[in-house]
Amino acid sequence: MKALLSPAKSLLVLRIMIAICMIAHASQRFYFNSINGFGDFLNAKGFLIGVPIAWGITLFELIGGLAMLLNYFTKWISLVWAVQLLIGIILVHAQNGWFVVGPSTGGVEYSLLLIVCLLVLHAHANDNKG
Repeated sequence: MKALLSPAKSLLVLRIMIAICMIAHASQRFYFNSINGFGDFLNAKGFLIGVPIAWGITLFELIGGLAMLLNYFTKWISLVWAVQLLIGIILVHAQNGWFVVGPSTGGVEYSLLLIVCLLVLHAHANDNKG
């Protein structure tokens, strides 16, 4: 049976979808004006400069997502975002179990799936820079 997409086209679709997820992640913080609240959450978790970190993460997701969409620095952006998601699992999701919705909520499954996708992109990135 012939594959629906070639490996190269599959990676292209994966890269575009992950970039859209990154951009959406950042955009919702701007839309709902929640970046400072995210920073307050980080402060509550023991970070000393939570608000600047939250701004940095948000700008990374927005600019990095746009760069990834255009296939710039995909190899490194994917690795940094995978680490960021791993930290999110440690700080937030691990205590909520496996499922994002269903028997539990806010769990690790979505973040782990994204990490695996990002590691695939990192391994196979053929980007314009980096």
